[in-house]
Amino acid sequence: MLTLEAEPDHDARPFLDIDFSGGAVVAISGGSDSTALLILLKNHFRARWPAAKLVAVTIDHALRAASHDEALQVGRLCAGLGIEHRIRVWDGPKPRSGIAAAGREARYRLLATVAREEGVGMVVSGHTADDQAETVAMRLERSEDARGLAGMAPATLYDDEVWIVRPLLRLRRAQLRDMLRQRGVGWIDDPTNEDRTYERPRVRAALDGEGFATAMRLAAEAARKRCDLGARAARLIRRHAAQPISGLVYLQPAFVGEPDREVAAYALRLLLAAVGGLPQLADTERAEALLAALAEGTSSRATLARVLVDARRGAIFLLREARGLPEPMPAVDGFLWDGRRRITLRDSAGSVVIAPAGGTEALPATGALPRQVPESLARAALAAEPAVWCDGRCLGRQGAGVATVPVVAPFARFLPGFDLEPARALAQLAGAAPIPYPPLEPSSPCAPRR
Repeated sequence: MLTLEAEPDHDARPFLDIDFSGGAVVAISGGSDSTALLILLKNHFRARWPAAKLVAVTIDHALRAASHDEALQVGRLCAGLGIEHRIRVWDGPKPRSGIAAAGREARYRLLATVAREEGVGMVVSGHTADDQAETVAMRLERSEDARGLAGMAPATLYDDEVWIVRPLLRLRRAQLRDMLRQRGVGWIDDPTNEDRTYERPRVRAALDGEGFATAMRLAAEAARKRCDLGARAARLIRRHAAQPISGLVYLQPAFVGEPDREVAAYALRLLLAAVGGLPQLADTERAEALLAALAEGTSSRATLARVLVDARRGAIFLLREARGLPEPMPAVDGFLWDGRRRITLRDSAGSVVIAPAGGTEALPATGALPRQVPESLARAALAAEPAVWCDGRCLGRQGAGVATVPVVAPFARFLPGFDLEPARALAQLAGAAPIPYPPLEPSSPCAPRR
């Protein structure tokens, strides 16, 4: 049972590099990690941010009979601490497979919704060093590439506007539990955390002291390399890439001649994901093979990651291939269309639908296109862009209170702080809104200079 028998001491160490002036939503399940986070945050706010809003949110995944009562228990703890508490339920049918990933997506979606409702731009999560080591160990088992071995970022941007901040990534779970015991605070043990039919509990049980230390070393080194590689790729994108017309990226021929092949291949993977609207980067080996073929002049046209790559004399063009474009659909506020555009509504859209523009969108006036852009490619790129349709009539990229706004795939849903620099370069290229700065001090891992 959750009880609060002693006033905890102020311990601001995990939070000293975080700007809480805009307030925060803190995610609390009632487990030891999130309970310790809540208590530490409460005292930090009282000491350093007394005017800032702090709201606790419990997500009831509705997967166990006891989950609702546990959420109510958390509410009683919050009331004792004088913290506003919200409960949000993951409604609707649950998938038969991939339940952990689906639950994680639902959790972040519901937490971000509360953050928007409360007018704050940050969700604080209680992930610990143990969670980080387990994440890296799981990714090692799956043979994920080096990017994934960086683990969880200290800050991740969700849906372009809410930062998910993880201040406890350097603290062990045992430390937090000792702190709770010293203060006479209990916590809820979720039985699924010990159920080895799930991947994470299996990995947790097998992760000994040496395995933990190895995983944390791997995470730190992979994070450093990922930030460095991303910054170098961002410079290449800014140097060599342009978007002369919506949906069409032009690469200068010098791009394929860059001496740093690792960085060039990484930049190409980023560009392919952005143009193709995919949530993950293009396959490393296939991107490297494509880059080599382009450098040798042996490839004039290829497709990879839903992108048509057209290499011509003096230019390389990337555009979304015509296959697999979304079917016409109602305009839904916030919906990600083809991974490349976010639908925004000013009011009710009525009978408006979103569909590919096809051949309806006119080219710019004669002479407006750069001379190196073939008209056929410009038409194909515009045809694959989304358009607003009403009563069978195309209104263009916006109309009837609806707009299709460019986003930065593959980071439209989750943008880890490790990838801020390449994401900023891609946003500038696509004409997307500038990416907000994370609420971290520049000394934090991968926090960009303002």
